[in-house]
Amino acid sequence: MKKRHGEEVSIKDVLKEFVSQNKLDKGLKQVQVADAWNTLMGPAIEKYTTNIKLNREKLYVELSSSVLREELSYGKQKIIKLMNEELGVEIIKEIVLR
Repeated sequence: MKKRHGEEVSIKDVLKEFVSQNKLDKGLKQVQVADAWNTLMGPAIEKYTTNIKLNREKLYVELSSSVLREELSYGKQKIIKLMNEELGVEIIKEIVLR
């Protein structure tokens, strides 16, 4: 972003442009989704979460506990709703628990 003398630009705008120019959106979304998962689910579920991946509106969550995977499968729609609210955008349409 080129700055002219006397023109004020907010840091928010500069960062948005930097992210879009360098195509960092996908990586930032991955980090935001992982943080939102850990925040919403808490430390007990975070302990059993081995991998989180977002791919085309599908959230893939790998869990080391089959019992926990079964329990979470009953509340998939609620988890999707909470995750999207936490992220501030409707980015997740489906959850796949592995």
